Amino acid sequence: MEVYPQRSIYSRRMSSNKRVPTIYDVAEKAGVSIATVSRVLNTPHQVNEEKRLRVFAAIDHLGFTPSAEASARARKAVGRIGVLTPFFTLPSFVQRMRGVAGALADTRYELVIYPIDSLEKLEGYLAMLPTSKRLDGLIVVSMPVDEAASERLINSELETVLIESTSDLLSSIQIDDRLGGAMAARHLMTKGHTRFAYIGDADFLDYCVHPGEMRLRGYRRELEKNSIDLSEKFVKLISVTSGEPDGHIEEMLTSPAPPTAVFASTDTLAMHVLKIARKLGMRIPEDVAIIGFDDLDMAEYLDLTTIRQQLDESGRAAVELLMTRLNDPSRPVHHVNFQLTLIERETT
Repeated sequence: MEVYPQRSIYSRRMSSNKRVPTIYDVAEKAGVSIATVSRVLNTPHQVNEEKRLRVFAAIDHLGFTPSAEASARARKAVGRIGVLTPFFTLPSFVQRMRGVAGALADTRYELVIYPIDSLEKLEGYLAMLPTSKRLDGLIVVSMPVDEAASERLINSELETVLIESTSDLLSSIQIDDRLGGAMAARHLMTKGHTRFAYIGDADFLDYCVHPGEMRLRGYRRELEKNSIDLSEKFVKLISVTSGEPDGHIEEMLTSPAPPTAVFASTDTLAMHVLKIARKLGMRIPEDVAIIGFDDLDMAEYLDLTTIRQQLDESGRAAVELLMTRLNDPSRPVHHVNFQLTLIERETT
């Protein structure tokens, strides 16, 4: 665990003898109507990107906080912790949220979830939530928070923890995805394999982090270190959300001289590989070995070998970091690196 000192951004707040900026000042600075500023703060996805970014810039420049609501709430807790998360229904996110909810169960805070399905929504919430004072703390899952948004969160005293992304200004929970890919490669090589494949997620969204890229890099690099080439024809990026991943997997497994070892960037993708291999009558792991990433609950049920990243524990740890800062805002930010573990089961 590495600890970095907190920057003194609080010193930027306006002194009491300066006029507090209003929504009228934001509108004038951004060159938009008051109604547009209100929509950006409340329904940002209804405002076009150019105007939205101008309003965000004006809010940051002026240090604006909605005065009527914020003055009443600024110095007292509201009893809510928010979570910004994409892919809310995917098993890995559900499992991580289980950890968050469990850690909050015995506290006085209720959990508020904000599902994110676009960059506009992410930017909108990162602008609105700090100024609205609706939350005591915020957890951002698998989405980047840039420096401007980080400073906005700090200036508004909205304690925030990131999971699967990082900022020098905010506490975070991370794993080494590149190491995870290397661990998968080393394990498969110890089993004597020479023809390797990689299955990754093709749903590259501009509002999410993409750990699969790092997992592929670590996997490829470890194979190269051992003079093994990962053929591009066996690197498949497929979309699970499209509902058609199985055809690409079947094509790969039935090709001439097919791979005998497959690393999937998530357990969900590994389960698709497992299903198709069984459909084709392949013996597992004799004909094809399969390893996933995450260690979902279902992985144990299916006897899937996987790289465990402690999803529940990361959710709980994020809450613990948040509670530490809520109880003592002077504590330095923490960057916690969770260790990965290879869980060997029947598929390798």
